[in-house]
Order: sequence, then structure tokens, then C-alpha cells
Amino acid sequence: MSKETLLKHLRNIPDYPMAGVQFKDVTSWFMNPDDLREIADTLYERYKDKGITKVCGIESRGFVVGAILAEKLGAGFVPIRKPGKLPYEKVSIEYRKEYGFDRIEMHKDSINERDIVLVHDDLLATGGTSSAACHMVKQFNPRKVMANFIIELTNFNARERFPMDVEIDSLIAMDELDNIN
Repeated sequence: MSKETLLKHLRNIPDYPMAGVQFKDVTSWFMNPDDLREIADTLYERYKDKGITKVCGIESRGFVVGAILAEKLGAGFVPIRKPGKLPYEKVSIEYRKEYGFDRIEMHKDSINERDIVLVHDDLLATGGTSSAACHMVKQFNPRKVMANFIIELTNFNARERFPMDVEIDSLIAMDELDNIN
């Protein structure tokens, strides 16, 4: 995978959604078929021999690559959503974000004790949502839980929020303030 090529195509939006935030807009990668294929193929190569049976994608950008990766791995796809979006019986977890509390949900029959689960999202920053997703998945007692991100903003030290036994990996690690054109 060419980190340099991907970073050239990544949109950096200053002061979004609030002043001081450098928003990394991965949708520019999703619109480019070569970038999307490179990301999906790289992740497939990393995880093809891990025995993954379920990929959990976090709403909403985690759905894009998460679903593609699940299909490539021959695994099921589990959406982790904001409250009120799932139609069947669900489990939920409340977590603290940098500006308050939030909640995510998943269907209660999504994961079982035989599963090896990969939780996927586009970006790891403060880790509130993604660490909560891993904690929620672990309530099902799967054999193993891993987490993957396309980008990890290392200056937030988000890995500290995750359960100790969750393997965490990212394709691109960078500081939030790295300048991207």
C-alpha cells in the first residue's frame, strides 16, 4: 500500500466540525476506485489468515470498507449503529465522548462465542466510539476481538481506552495536525 499516494488523495478540512479540528475526510478515498481497492486489498492481506467470522462496521464510514472486507474474507457483516436505527432486538452501550455522552447499538444475535470479530472504522481519534464498540462486542464472549482503522491519529493516545486483549491495527498512523493537501 502506498501511504504517500493515499495521503495525497485524502481531504483535510480545517475547523470541521469545530474550530481547531483537522477533519480527515476519507470519502475522497471511497470515491476513487483505485484508492478503495488498495485499502480493501491491503486489509484483506492483513486479515485473510486470522479466521475472522464477523466484521463489525461502525456507523457510518465504517460500513463502506467493513462490508467490502467482510465479503472478501467470507465473513458476516454486523452494523454498529446510533440509537433508533436497528429494527430488531438490540444491545447497546453508553460511552463518554469528548463533548458528552453517546450510545451505540447492535442486534443482540449478531455475535456468538464461536466468532472471531474484527471491529472496523475509518478513523481512530479519541477512541470513544470504537472502544465502546469493542466493549459491546466483548459482552458476547467471542473467541477473539480485533480492531482496525484506516487512519489513526496518534496524538490522542486512544489505544488506552480499549480492552487490553483487543489487538489494534491501523493502515496509516499520523498526528492530527499533519498537513495534508
